[in-house]
Amino acid sequence: MTEEAKPAPEDPERRSFLATAVMTGGLVAGYGTFAMMAGRYLYPAHPADTSWLFVQDLRSLKAGDSLVYRTPAGATVAVARLGSAGTDADFLALSSTCPHLGCQVHWESQNNRFFCPCHNGAFDPSGKAIAGPPADAGQSLLRYPLKVENGLLYIRVPVEKLSDAARDFEKAVAAAGAAGCAGCPRRGNA
Repeated sequence: MTEEAKPAPEDPERRSFLATAVMTGGLVAGYGTFAMMAGRYLYPAHPADTSWLFVQDLRSLKAGDSLVYRTPAGATVAVARLGSAGTDADFLALSSTCPHLGCQVHWESQNNRFFCPCHNGAFDPSGKAIAGPPADAGQSLLRYPLKVENGLLYIRVPVEKLSDAARDFEKAVAAAGAAGCAGCPRRGNA
């Protein structure tokens, strides 16, 4: 006679252990994610390094004119000349990205305001919202500091510094190029 193989009875302790382990892992992952987000909120990253960068010669902008300046990080800034005294008080630099939906604002000298065409948002010369959805939400345009030196306009913007390793690499590449690197494709010797 042949005996049929009977399935082994399942171990209830093993099943409850696995269920407990999976639940515990999920709770640890969930609370860990929450703790990470809370930590980033309570202890924000350090502010970015800033530097003064050249914008324009004062003689090329008349009162009422404006220009769009692009920062090294890619942000667009609307720079407007409001007066003609030749000081930094004559100029205004505001982010040209509307805080409502990210559309590009522009200076309207005839209306003495910055205007966002997406939803008719308007901002006064200081960047405070005066009409449209940004005014309803109490949003303003980010303001950038300006200075005038020797007839030149400068803006203070966030910049990224090269790490020491990247700087050393650039020095080595420059030294190899100056020495006439025989195998450098840039010099036509490949």
